[in-house]
Amino acid sequence: MLGVIHKSAAMARNHGTKGFEWDLPNPFSIPVDVEDGNIDNYGHVNNAVYVGWLDRCAWQHSVHVGITKADCDRIGRGMVVRKTQIEYLRPAFKGQRVQVGNWVTFADGRLRASRRFQIVRHGDGVTLLRALLHYVCIDLESGRPSRWPEEFKKNYVIDPAVAAIVSGESYRFQPGVD
Repeated sequence: MLGVIHKSAAMARNHGTKGFEWDLPNPFSIPVDVEDGNIDNYGHVNNAVYVGWLDRCAWQHSVHVGITKADCDRIGRGMVVRKTQIEYLRPAFKGQRVQVGNWVTFADGRLRASRRFQIVRHGDGVTLLRALLHYVCIDLESGRPSRWPEEFKKNYVIDPAVAAIVSGESYRFQPGVD
């Protein structure tokens, strides 16, 4: 179980995020309640659960911008993770609520895209995780890399405020160890 994703809030950009210190402006975010099934033998959220939350947030964002699973099936294309970089900063515990935010930070319009993620704990606003996921477009039938369809070019765009910050960075964001 990956925690409770609040469906009514999941579609609302920045729902419940006022007052959080996000790394970048205008995140798309979803709230998640930490449940029993998320907890590992050390009494905090298991690292694999966080990865599931990132995936859920990315899918909710895709739906928000107009790309559903049905659309991917219809056009025969999808975005799959090529590389994951995660920096776990603080633990989350049962009964807490976290906010999973993401931004498209790179999109070449041909094959590749990247998203940054940040997980922030409600209550104290502490950042628990930062991640960078790199995606590649594939043909869903063959599993091979394939050019972006027009739907991806139109909908997977970088927010101009985010682009201004990311383009001014002297290094590409690389959380964790390569």
